[in-house]
Amino acid sequence: MEVAIYNSKGEDTGKKITLSDDIFGIEPSEHAIYLDVKQYLANQRQGTHKVKERAENAHSTRKIKKQKGTGGARAGSIKSPVFVGGGTIFGPRPRDYSFKLNKKVKQLARKSALAAKAQGNSVSILENFTLEGPRTKSYIEFLNGFEALNTKTLLILPEVDTNVVLSSRNLKKAKVVTTDSLNTYDLMHADRLLIAEGALSKLESLLQ
Repeated sequence: MEVAIYNSKGEDTGKKITLSDDIFGIEPSEHAIYLDVKQYLANQRQGTHKVKERAENAHSTRKIKKQKGTGGARAGSIKSPVFVGGGTIFGPRPRDYSFKLNKKVKQLARKSALAAKAQGNSVSILENFTLEGPRTKSYIEFLNGFEALNTKTLLILPEVDTNVVLSSRNLKKAKVVTTDSLNTYDLMHADRLLIAEGALSKLESLLQ
């Protein structure tokens, strides 16, 4: 797949680059994407949720009424879940939500996500660039060049550029990552992928 290379102003430089068919030309695996996104979201959960169960409730343990003759059901403790303020039945307990996912499945998921975006014409390759300073206005101008200011964008850089990262940080729909920290969730969450030329070669060597 051959695509044009743009500069940081969103202008076509006249140069072309061929995207690897092993990554951008494959048939996307929806199941691999699902599993990788599921694992990513599971890893974000702290799992510290907890409620008091019957044994942990601080109420008295005395029998609250006599066994027979009241016309109602037997009741031995105010801690019972049937009473207001009683313990919770089968409430959540602290747990670890993470699960193992094979390396090849994760790699296939990232390839599938990139392929899906490329086949949907949502990928733009641009020349390596930097910003003079950390200014949100500069990044807004950059996005305007690609007509993507109001679009969820993901800029993929070969390495951390502090000025670019800080300039994009105040924009809710903009995110900047490096090839090393790229994940399937970010790829699928974005409507538009902007890949720096230097990041593309690193990405292809990483996913080959």
